[in-house]
Amino acid sequence: MIFSLFEKEQFDYIVHFAAESHVDRSITDPGIFVQTNVIGTQVLLEAARRAEITKFVHVSTDEVYGELDFDPTTFFTEETPLKPNSPYSASKASSDFLVQAYHHTYGLPMSITRCSNNYGPYHFPEKLIPLTILRVLNDEKVPVYGDGQNIRDWLHVLDHCAAIDLVLHDGLDGEVYNIGGHNERTNLQVVKTIIQALGKSEELIEFVEDRLGHDKRYAIDPSKLERLGWKPIFTFESGIHQTIQWNVENKDWLDRIISGQYAQYIAK
Repeated sequence: MIFSLFEKEQFDYIVHFAAESHVDRSITDPGIFVQTNVIGTQVLLEAARRAEITKFVHVSTDEVYGELDFDPTTFFTEETPLKPNSPYSASKASSDFLVQAYHHTYGLPMSITRCSNNYGPYHFPEKLIPLTILRVLNDEKVPVYGDGQNIRDWLHVLDHCAAIDLVLHDGLDGEVYNIGGHNERTNLQVVKTIIQALGKSEELIEFVEDRLGHDKRYAIDPSKLERLGWKPIFTFESGIHQTIQWNVENKDWLDRIISGQYAQYIAK
């Protein structure tokens, strides 16, 4: 089906976002991550090679680098060795290697982007920010792993898309570009920010058993991409306000999403 689609549509570019992306799901069902993120990427690469596309942009993640300690002067760069620690990040690292192999072996024109944690409108409510917003709106307990001190660098989805567009058109063939928001926060800080913005009590916070293999910190140095002309528009403060407001105004969308299979997953 994929090969016939490529033949019919005669694509010029492929921007490969598709992935299983939730770490918790990869811990409970790692096989689907290999199927989607590794095998799925290889199928797209082969179709792109046969179609002789102009550019293949592979959207990856900072999690392929492993974890950083809490030293605020250390960052992931494009030269940081890959050391994934979860089934999710291992599957994404594998797909990165496949993309690079297709470039080296077949000459497939490509770039890889590795981004920090995304947030924004239409974010599926299994991830920290939309889950917290939903729980707080419903006056339900907000689960926080461990002591909540794990740190992530947050990137608004619109800043991410602008970066990918720039890499598609101006990124050098065969290169990797890190995309980070300069917005490091502990998970607990993120949760408290949302609770305060919605005027609710921090008594909603419920510390739960830590995630297996939970990485301490991710932080990206995006200076290589910035030299191409990219800068994030959103600070965390402006982005989280916009995201909270969107979720409040689209509560009906959230309520539809959390029914059925999602409810079964949360219970599990």
